[in-house]
Amino acid sequence: MTALYDRNSQARPNASPTLPGVPESLSVVSPGATSSEPVLAWLERVLQERFGLPLHLERDGPERLYLRHAEAQGHILFDRLQPGFYLAGVDLPHCQWDATEEGLSAPLDLPLPAPGAASLPRPLVETVGEGLAIHYDILGLTYWMLSRLEEVDAQDLDRHGRFPASASHAGRHGYLERPVVDEWLAVLGQVIRRQWPQVKLRRHEFNLRPTHDVDRPSRYGFARDVKLARVMLGDALLHRRPQALLLGPWVRLRTRSRLHPLDPLNTFDWLMDVSERYGLTSAFYFICGRTDPRKDADYEPEHPAIRHLMRRIHERGHEVGLHPSYHTFRNPKELANEAGRLRRVCAEEGIEQAQWGGRMHYLRWQMPLTLQGYEQAGLDYDTTLSYAEAPGFRCGTCFDYPAFDPVKGEPLALRIRPLIAMEASVISPLYLGLGTGEEAFERFSMLKERCRAVNGTFTLLWHNSELTTSAQRELYERVLRD
Repeated sequence: MTALYDRNSQARPNASPTLPGVPESLSVVSPGATSSEPVLAWLERVLQERFGLPLHLERDGPERLYLRHAEAQGHILFDRLQPGFYLAGVDLPHCQWDATEEGLSAPLDLPLPAPGAASLPRPLVETVGEGLAIHYDILGLTYWMLSRLEEVDAQDLDRHGRFPASASHAGRHGYLERPVVDEWLAVLGQVIRRQWPQVKLRRHEFNLRPTHDVDRPSRYGFARDVKLARVMLGDALLHRRPQALLLGPWVRLRTRSRLHPLDPLNTFDWLMDVSERYGLTSAFYFICGRTDPRKDADYEPEHPAIRHLMRRIHERGHEVGLHPSYHTFRNPKELANEAGRLRRVCAEEGIEQAQWGGRMHYLRWQMPLTLQGYEQAGLDYDTTLSYAEAPGFRCGTCFDYPAFDPVKGEPLALRIRPLIAMEASVISPLYLGLGTGEEAFERFSMLKERCRAVNGTFTLLWHNSELTTSAQRELYERVLRD
């Protein structure tokens, strides 16, 4: 993949005009990015969604950007634009800023992380002429975090080809568990009210969104002979459940038109019961392909038991979605094929939905190829973007937002629903290893409360297959309830 910018070369003939804050000596070489206007138009849309106001962005040279209100006088000036927010492969500096020192409130009552700045002036917000000036590039930060620009051409990948939390700026500087974009936009909202006291900002409410990847809908129902024997022996000997030797063949035999009620992984009705108890809607993402026999599912979406499960989910008012198979994150054509397969099966079962979304298997993601795959598949949203090794705010936000392709330099129809926490990231010894006790609950609760503090959405991934013990179920329900 071609790097977005080449800091050491001279501008190429097809280089596009500079983005806000990017000196002309830095050449933009991404094909299709013909101007910075798509970036500004996309930022305007993000601001309109957040604040509900007719706001307009206007450039004044490479170092100044004005935010104007279409129906009011004055402006807000951003006069310290950070070129690094528009560059791929740049190691940005980092500092902090205390909003309370300037009479502003911080959503988390903590100093705000300030990526891209080695230091910040005091005051950070001050009156300049007919408006206010903010001496930090909040909009550049928003673009950099939401577009996931730092992941373009990333080389430091884990064994699944994923960009890891440890390589991210947020992971290295200790703000991964902060919704940093939401925190700075909350400050911007206060500055907007200072400049235009008569306006009313859009009010947002905290939401909780439980989601479930259906990697293994059944412990025994779809396993072939050798695998079934291996699973039963493992359950009997390693997990000390000798009843598996009898239960396994019985469940395998009886899983024809529907999942067997005694199957330990058939937790779907329980999950829906819990969601309905708290007025929530669950989303269940199904695998519809097999690009890696070892990593992908052992079921087919056309199986009568899976069809019945999908119908049951739909009838109870919950959502069916796509869980693209292991290698589709780099294969847009196959991703589109699998999305078409899911839609076809759902249409045959009378399942109609206003929108279709998905989450990548193993949280695999390559920027921007995976985005382009979703676009080709005609899906409405993705909810992959969290790190497997650590929960938190990979995109710096817990709000849904319109996707942007930082290589082509264009907005997409796709929407991003940031994932905040996967159960394995907290519980599994492969990652944080906090188990199912109080320490794990406190980590989930902290992330949930930070979403609440900015009136965002706490999106939780909990696999149906990770609810086989009373401790797991108790923790899951407690996370939703408390």
